[in-house]
This record gives sequence, C-alpha cells and structure tokens, in this order.
Amino acid sequence: MHVKTIFMALTLLGLLVIGQISPLQAGAAGINWLPHDEGMALGKSLKKKVFINFYATWCSFCKMMDTNTFKDAAVIAYLNDNFIAVKVDVDKERNVAAQYSISPLPDVWFISEKGEAIGNRPGYIPAEEMLPVLKFIQTESYLEMSYQTFLDSQP
Repeated sequence: MHVKTIFMALTLLGLLVIGQISPLQAGAAGINWLPHDEGMALGKSLKKKVFINFYATWCSFCKMMDTNTFKDAAVIAYLNDNFIAVKVDVDKERNVAAQYSISPLPDVWFISEKGEAIGNRPGYIPAEEMLPVLKFIQTESYLEMSYQTFLDSQP
C-alpha cells in the first residue's frame, strides 16, 4: 500500500471525524474521484465497495455521462456516501483497462470490499438508471435476486 494513499485516507477520515469538513462539503464539487490504485487501496482499508468508471476523452457517451449522469445530485450523493469512486482514462492507464478487458466505452465496474469484481455495466447509463444500479449493488441485492426483480420490488 502506498504511504501517500494511507496518509490521504487518514487525513480525510480525520477531518470528517473532528468535524472540520462534513461529508456534504467533501463532495460539494461533485463525485470524489480517485486514481485506480488509491481507490482500490482505500476501498479495502475502509471496507467499502469501489465504483470504477472507465472512459476516454474521445468517447462521446463518456462525455455525456460526465455532463449528465455524474452531475446529478442524487447520483453524486449516493456514490460519495456508499462507494469509493475511481475514474480511469483507458488511453492513459492501458494496463488497468487491460486488467478488466474494457470494451466498449463507457464501462462501469463494481468491486467488493475485498477487491473482487462483482460485475460491470458497459454503455451509457442515464442518471435515472444509474441510481437503481448503485442501490442494487450497494444493498447486495445481486446476491439474492435478478436486477429486474429488484426493480420490480422498488416503490
């Protein structure tokens, strides 16, 4: 584990604990994106699931997700509260993209607290579809039912 990652995690955790910043302030500007290695390490140390967004600067659907989905207040709040959010540029981090066999873009992956892949969802996801997907993964409903059953059970 990188010393820088541990220091960053402890600093943020310390500031939250002593009340210097609130969780809302921490994410006021948007999703708290981290680089892959830092996010994976933080997910394991905090025992939180990791959400990985694979994108490319030339990808039009990736840009749409940045502009729409990842600017939605409910998506921002849910991601920041329940996941460690990681953003990976596939052109700059080819080795990371290769680990997940990324194609097509955009592609989002969900990683367990132990660092194991839960699954992925390729393609553009609008905000109104992203929130139920996040809840399905976070609540571990995927262990008990299909996604459609989960959607049907929601009020």
